[in-house]
Amino acid sequence: MALRRFIKLPKHQKYQYKPRYWDPEKEELNARMEQIESLKNAGTDGMKARITSGMRRGYKGDQRYRSKQASRSNLVLLVVVIGLLAASYVFLTVYLPEIMGQIDGTGS
Repeated sequence: MALRRFIKLPKHQKYQYKPRYWDPEKEELNARMEQIESLKNAGTDGMKARITSGMRRGYKGDQRYRSKQASRSNLVLLVVVIGLLAASYVFLTVYLPEIMGQIDGTGS
């Protein structure tokens, strides 16, 4: 019996994981608030730094306004593409035969 206690292996250790709550939005907000406070009294350099940091973060405001502007931009792009296609069709049907005639030497 004494020999059995002498050879006995130790039990495995259990991993004790205790999760903590982490709020990344709150951490980002606190970091921005500290940065704003430090840049508030910096004058024109602080203003430039605030503008560039705002541009790096991007616009996170009204999503409806942003989607409306995106759809308007897409509509303008579509109108421009249609206009260019119409202009190229007119060029190809009206002026291309004249240009080809000039190249072949049969034109006036």
